[in-house]
Amino acid sequence: MKFTLSWLKEHLDTQASLDDILYALTDLGLEVEEVTDPAATLQGFTLAKIEEAEKHPDADKLRVCKVATDEGEKQIVCGAPNARAGITVVLCKPGMYIPGLDITIKVGNIRGVESHGMMASMRELELGDDHDGIIELPSGEVGDNFADWLAANMPEKVDPVIEIAITPNRPDALGVRGIALDLAARGLGEMKPAKTTSVAGGFTSTINVTIDDDTRENGCEVFAGRLIKGVKNGPSPEWLQQRLTAIGLRPISALVDITNFFTYDRNRPLHVFDADKVKGDLRVHRTNGGETLLGLDEKDYTFPAGCVVISDDNGVESIGGIMGGEVSGCTEDTVNVFLEAAVWDTIQIAKTGRALKINTDARYRNERGIDPAYNMQAMEDATQMIIDLCGGEASEVVVAGEVPDVSRAYKLDTDRVQSLVGMEIPADTQRETLTKLGFVMDGDMAHVPSWRPDVQGSADLVEEVARVASLTKLQPIPLARPSAGVPRPTQSPIQRREQIARRTTAALGYNECVTYSFIDRKSAELFGGGADATMLDNPISSEMSHMRPALLPGLLQAAARNQARGFNDMALFECGPAFHGGEPGEQHLQVTGLMIGQTGPKDVHGTARGVDVYDVKADAEAVLAAIGAPAKVQILRGVQDWWHPGRSGKICLGPKKVLGIFGEIHPKTLQEMGVKGPAVAFTLFPEEIPQPKKKTATRAALDISDLQAVERDFAFVVDAEVEALTLVNAAAGADKALIEDVRVFDQFIGGSLGEGKKSIAITVRLQPKDKTLKEKDIEAVAAKIVEKVSRATGGTLRG
Repeated sequence: MKFTLSWLKEHLDTQASLDDILYALTDLGLEVEEVTDPAATLQGFTLAKIEEAEKHPDADKLRVCKVATDEGEKQIVCGAPNARAGITVVLCKPGMYIPGLDITIKVGNIRGVESHGMMASMRELELGDDHDGIIELPSGEVGDNFADWLAANMPEKVDPVIEIAITPNRPDALGVRGIALDLAARGLGEMKPAKTTSVAGGFTSTINVTIDDDTRENGCEVFAGRLIKGVKNGPSPEWLQQRLTAIGLRPISALVDITNFFTYDRNRPLHVFDADKVKGDLRVHRTNGGETLLGLDEKDYTFPAGCVVISDDNGVESIGGIMGGEVSGCTEDTVNVFLEAAVWDTIQIAKTGRALKINTDARYRNERGIDPAYNMQAMEDATQMIIDLCGGEASEVVVAGEVPDVSRAYKLDTDRVQSLVGMEIPADTQRETLTKLGFVMDGDMAHVPSWRPDVQGSADLVEEVARVASLTKLQPIPLARPSAGVPRPTQSPIQRREQIARRTTAALGYNECVTYSFIDRKSAELFGGGADATMLDNPISSEMSHMRPALLPGLLQAAARNQARGFNDMALFECGPAFHGGEPGEQHLQVTGLMIGQTGPKDVHGTARGVDVYDVKADAEAVLAAIGAPAKVQILRGVQDWWHPGRSGKICLGPKKVLGIFGEIHPKTLQEMGVKGPAVAFTLFPEEIPQPKKKTATRAALDISDLQAVERDFAFVVDAEVEALTLVNAAAGADKALIEDVRVFDQFIGGSLGEGKKSIAITVRLQPKDKTLKEKDIEAVAAKIVEKVSRATGGTLRG
């Protein structure tokens, strides 16, 4: 949003300096992006007077001038046709930068004659397009500052141009008056009364307007217009042209310039039709699809279905709220015009603009929201300006639809400024601030002005008060701390486990990955997901269409990318959520590690080997121990299809309480994911670990026995299909308090055992807690182990 300082002062009576205004704008949330101050650029240029001007001895079009300056008489060679004795000019001394030429002048020698400076034209000082001659000033003393002379005689030439950034929630600041209102509320001046007029219609308009029923809702709420006959559309006055030029707009004609003026002055886009080119009445409706229009930008547009347009009997004449058509546009020959002021649905404007790829000032404002209550008054004000600048006679106003009622009020709780923002602002100051911003106070209720669509609750009132008071006054206050003791931890138990799991896994040599929570359908289906419940409505790409059912597919994709770049040995891990449904809460925390390749680099001593299932089993157990899992767990079969069926297992606290899974990834899964195997991995579920019964802020004491442990070996003859795991779990369950560990150390098949039999040898470690074991105690436990194993496997103790 661009505007000039003098334009701002048309609405704001202020004596504040430019620097104060710029600071206040940024502090109010209207961030200043750029300031163009011609006066600052022109500092150093002074007034001079030509005393003599003679023809150059070696050039017909050049003159050698004797110029009176503040540093005495100087000789300057000049090629301007109007260089002559007696005129006051603008002097550029050697060493000065000329903005229009982008050069720094020096003492020159022009065809044998020295020249000590130059006399500038309007274009060379970027004050206009005139380059036919040097500047001739009607008054001024030699040595006067040229910028000061302009400020006194031609202030519009040195009017600073301010550009601010507008956030989407502040459409009111897209008009100069809205900006002035914020500055007045800050205390930088007083608002001047808005210039409002009322033009009586002298006849009935021959052009009527209608809005289709399906367009009134979410399309166009009100469409007002009036016919103005007998206008003369010439160039707009100098003051209007200068304002538009200063903000980067090209003056076109008085009628068009007037609509542009209201667009920037009051955030009120308008449109004028050449009434003689309109056939029949105007109708606001939605397109069926396929209609075309030649826009004012001389581009052809083809409409999809559903766009809101304005048509006459000839067809589409304008894109509602965005751009008019070339056919019904105004020209120098226009005599009769039809002025339009309408309130459009913001979402509809955005959809149409995006579909047609059109960006205009009108679209920019209409899709953010204009002041609907100003619609009818804008019609009167614009009519009056057209009559003042172009003449003519206005008809009565024709209206279709109704101005929407946006009135609303919220309770002002003056204490909430302290609780929400942390600032102490007196209640009377809060009320005064809102009143200056245009709110109407009725007791504790604040009625929101129609031009502020962003205020939608009582908290927004607090924001307005704090914004105007300046958030720079907010003083940091440290949170209160307890007078004694250790503060309660802020992390939840699960967050603490996640942190410990992440640090422990990294300490084991894994590199942490942070992958997307979205994966493609094919990968999701490989790992038990891919259902419609976890499918995204608006995915970033086809490769991120579903929420991940596990962390493993993301790690495998990362491994495949690394292998493609020559990195074959890696250990990766990730800690984060996986999703088993599409509803809130249908997710669970996972810690997943993946190992591929060798355990170390190639070595002459042969220490490197391929990673195997026991590597990840040890790492999984280490992480589980770190996050508080019980030491005694069961290893069971029955994992999902993406694990190798014979080289994987579940870490459980019973058949239904799974703490984690470890093992080798199935070769088919690796092939589908594009990974060169073998690969081993583990996945842990920290939320499944039971919480300790006693919660303390300190770590529990080390539980260690000073009594000697005892180990006993057993060999059982069982059927060949019996799994060693079944035998180990049965032996461990014989006495859970006394048996610390059970390990398989030998397996024998064949020989005297006979067909279909095998021998499994185990070591059982007994760790007493309260007394040294005696032989009878050991024998009693041994008998329980033999009984349990025999019952679970049908095996017998080998003689």
